[in-house]
Amino acid sequence: MDDYVCGKCEVHQEIIDKVSKVMPDESYLYDAAELLKIFGDSTRIRIIFVLCQSEMCVCDIAKLLEMTQSAISHQLRVLKQARLVNSRRDGKTIYYSLADQHVKTIFYHAMEHVME
Repeated sequence: MDDYVCGKCEVHQEIIDKVSKVMPDESYLYDAAELLKIFGDSTRIRIIFVLCQSEMCVCDIAKLLEMTQSAISHQLRVLKQARLVNSRRDGKTIYYSLADQHVKTIFYHAMEHVME
């Protein structure tokens, strides 16, 4: 069965074959969906924004975003588990930063898209 015709359109087998050759494994698509879910929370997006600007500690982020340190810590834990944020200790203070340039790129592309 080369071509299939439904009620309204004809299936274009050549296109289907081309796309199916480059289609990633389902597990990669699942992981990408999980990653994008992390970006689906406005508090986490706000934290990512401030970390795009500067490395910061929990108390500074909490003050800037007018939230509790507990709420910020919880969201930073989620971001860290998703490998979007790194931390480093300096004495008693833990500083947070974006894990890599990819995080900034994803964030800035999203912002560019919504601001068009």
